[in-house]
Amino acid sequence: MLTIRSATPDDVEQIAHVHVDSWRTTYPGIVPGEYLAALSIPDRVTAWREGIASGIAVHVAQLNGEIVGFISGGPIREPIGIYDGELYAVYLLQQAQGQGIGRALLQGLAGWLLGQGLKSMAVWVLEQNPAKHFYMRTGAERLVSKSIEIGGAILSEAAYGWPDLRSLVKDSWRNSIGLTSTQFPNRRRHPPTSHRPN
Repeated sequence: MLTIRSATPDDVEQIAHVHVDSWRTTYPGIVPGEYLAALSIPDRVTAWREGIASGIAVHVAQLNGEIVGFISGGPIREPIGIYDGELYAVYLLQQAQGQGIGRALLQGLAGWLLGQGLKSMAVWVLEQNPAKHFYMRTGAERLVSKSIEIGGAILSEAAYGWPDLRSLVKDSWRNSIGLTSTQFPNRRRHPPTSHRPN
């Protein structure tokens, strides 16, 4: 069965594994191969330990005892119109995709952000990343785009947004994916920082 819960420091190694593995299965042909090969699990462990300690939301999807995905978010870090919340990162192991787990993580984060007094959420995604279609299917609107540099390559990144988080928080998805529980402690809210743990 699937459990969506708040991450703890004990989870950072599994989170780092999901992060690096997801990059290597999602971005070949998009991000330079040398950059993907150089991704370091120890570096991601450090980044996610700091992220959890900072008070941002970091939630994990645990399937039969194994962490197969995670999501993080908090206050928006780069102003985009009316949007006050941001999805910082969401990744799933390839074998866990297509089972509704990403949607469960997304809706859990939306509920957490609402609990922090935030009303909307934006996310930045590479234009060539097929995840943008997932965001659009869940009601996100394309907002703006910009160029970024990753591993020496100039890539296009687009922001998508959900103007009303309440549209994501529904009860009907729980039973369809066999979700057993959600556990999200109400961490204190921190201001945006320039650090992106993704």
